[in-house]
Amino acid sequence: MQTNSFLKCASLFCVGLAIFLGHAAQLFAADKLNLIYTARVMSQAYPWMAQDLGLFKKYDLDVAVVFVTPGAPSVAAILSGDSEVAVIGAASITRPFVQGNRDPVFIGGIKSLLTHSIIAKPDITRPEQLKGKRIGVSRIGSNPHYFAVQALRHFGIDSREVSYIQAGGAPETLAALVAQGIDAAVLTVPTDAQALKLGYHYVIYGPDLKIAYAATTITTRRTIIAKRGPVIGRFMRAMAEAAKIMHTDKDLTFKVLGKYLRIDDRALLDASYNVEIKALEPRLALKLDGIQSTLDEIAPTEPRAKTVKPQEMIDSRYLDEMEKSGFFDQIWGRK
Repeated sequence: MQTNSFLKCASLFCVGLAIFLGHAAQLFAADKLNLIYTARVMSQAYPWMAQDLGLFKKYDLDVAVVFVTPGAPSVAAILSGDSEVAVIGAASITRPFVQGNRDPVFIGGIKSLLTHSIIAKPDITRPEQLKGKRIGVSRIGSNPHYFAVQALRHFGIDSREVSYIQAGGAPETLAALVAQGIDAAVLTVPTDAQALKLGYHYVIYGPDLKIAYAATTITTRRTIIAKRGPVIGRFMRAMAEAAKIMHTDKDLTFKVLGKYLRIDDRALLDASYNVEIKALEPRLALKLDGIQSTLDEIAPTEPRAKTVKPQEMIDSRYLDEMEKSGFFDQIWGRK
């Protein structure tokens, strides 16, 4: 009898211990987040940095980092809830916001200038020669497409005078150029430098135009902030540290970029970095003129965009908190 009682108590103890450990594991488990990004480029590399350098783990986060094609697929991922945070161009949520969906919101900025260029085969030497030609972009409505529209307009060319071909991404756009499926390609670093090595050349060098545009932002939804505000706050701290590393530690940055972009050419990475880093925000600032550009872009077909102010699309609580708490100064080593 005593043996049976002992076994029963031991069994109950083991069950209780298992339940306790299960609850404890849940209590101390990292918070999960689903994140999407839409381009394999340096300006969208902060999540790669945070993942590979242990920054997500440092802030008790378990982040699934997933590439989604820009345009409709990425917008659907954001609005449907499949993605809780996104590193993406502002244009992705501008139209839904203007049309009445006020849930998506910008909480940080990464890139405030367009640094794309139009690269072509050797027989196209001047912008005017792009008339009637096929120009490759990732997707209609994407950053490369917007850049092409603005750059051509700068040289007096109406977009109706060219044909835009959707290639799907930077590597695919370059491949289409090499295969002669397009006459010119809209590319940014480091893919543009790869094209130059293959014998193509700049017809329009974008960085010189300094086109203000919220090319890369950190986006979430107001409902997510309401439910998981502190988690998003820790995520933003990881992004802030990734930004600091990218601006100050080339070796670590190149290690991560080389892995994800599959580039081991140090000279190519260095040349790309020197161009792109000038357009990236060291403290994740959101520039109103860049967001205004996204509103101006859709205003011809969405008149309601003229009534929306850039401030309405921003929630700066996390940037404000990191500034006021001294977090930014702490990671940058400033007093």
